[in-house]
Amino acid sequence: MKIEKISEYDINVKLEAKIQALLTNSFREIYPSNRIYFKQLPHLRFLAFNQENQLVGHVGLDYRVMNLNGEPLKILGIIDLCVSQNTRSKGIGTTLLLEVDEFAKGRNIDFILLFADNKTLYLRNGYKTCENKCKWLKIDNESQITNGIGYESMNELMVKEVGKREWTEGDLDLLGYLY
Repeated sequence: MKIEKISEYDINVKLEAKIQALLTNSFREIYPSNRIYFKQLPHLRFLAFNQENQLVGHVGLDYRVMNLNGEPLKILGIIDLCVSQNTRSKGIGTTLLLEVDEFAKGRNIDFILLFADNKTLYLRNGYKTCENKCKWLKIDNESQITNGIGYESMNELMVKEVGKREWTEGDLDLLGYLY
């Protein structure tokens, strides 16, 4: 397996089609069929290719400041981690998460953050669950317009400490959209 790091603006039409196919097959019925992002473009992606150069895994990354209880934090957000259905349970998801960990080492990042319905893979890879009350920009998926501000407790929130700070419970302002 080969892992490739690619900036969003370097994705060509051929690769975009491969990413689109993987995302729509992985997130059936909820992923837009006309684009390679759900709410907003990630800054960069890690892509996993098999021996036949087929795209079998994907994770998007978003780097931004968030505010936790009045303190700004530098957050690397994980977006749309997925593995093709015929190659699941072969360690590709873990490999992608390890690639993210390696990328975060020594960088100006306090935490890696994600939202997950199924937490098993992330718990096995050092993430912890948090139940912070979150504030975020609500974006309508179809029309891609702002619908207001959301504010509620999120039990899907997971974080991994990669800097020198400790995560605390309380109010988390995402200062942008919800991954």
